[in-house]
Amino acid sequence: MRWMFLLLLVLNLFYYVWHQQQAPLRAKEVAPLALLQQGKRDIRLLSESNLQVRHEGAVVAEPEAVCLFLGSFEQEAAASVVAQRLISLDIRSRVQSIDATAGTDYWVFLPPMASRQASLRQLRELQARQIDSYIITQGDLANGISLGIFPRSDSAESVVQRLRDAGYEPSLRELSRAHRSYWVRIAPESRRLADDSLLQRLALDFNGLQHQLMPCEGIATPR
Repeated sequence: MRWMFLLLLVLNLFYYVWHQQQAPLRAKEVAPLALLQQGKRDIRLLSESNLQVRHEGAVVAEPEAVCLFLGSFEQEAAASVVAQRLISLDIRSRVQSIDATAGTDYWVFLPPMASRQASLRQLRELQARQIDSYIITQGDLANGISLGIFPRSDSAESVVQRLRDAGYEPSLRELSRAHRSYWVRIAPESRRLADDSLLQRLALDFNGLQHQLMPCEGIATPR
């Protein structure tokens, strides 16, 4: 009986020692599993990452501002009357000018001579021959002699040929002819106030006033 008691005691001691040795092993096995589960939560697909980068880096293009223009007017004062009427209706507006090429003129001239005195002698000679001419006083052709500006190239060429026959060597230069018109620009935030009924009344009051949408900047020069 005593031997049985000693055997059970030895077995209990052996089990206790074995249990103490196995406990750290299980802890080591559990710790990596917890880290793995946490890492899985942090995993993100590469495609998802690239999509977020593209979304954050994308620049949304703002639409170009468009204004309502009323016109056109040959005189700035007439455009100002319309602008003041709109302002009285709490419609933000202002007068702008637009320069457009209206054609080409042709300038016939004699180049500047060595001195102003020489150019004056040549001018008197031309006038004695009943040829319309005058001294150019400024620009790159100062002290040259202008022989006329013509709206048609054939008229200018005819004058050039006539002067060459008389012993002169005239030159010909093309000049762009600009036409300036005036428009009333309504600001984008006030466009909703300029409804069809108002535009019709303005067209009746200001002799067929027209309207059109154009970019607010880049087409007109602010006045």
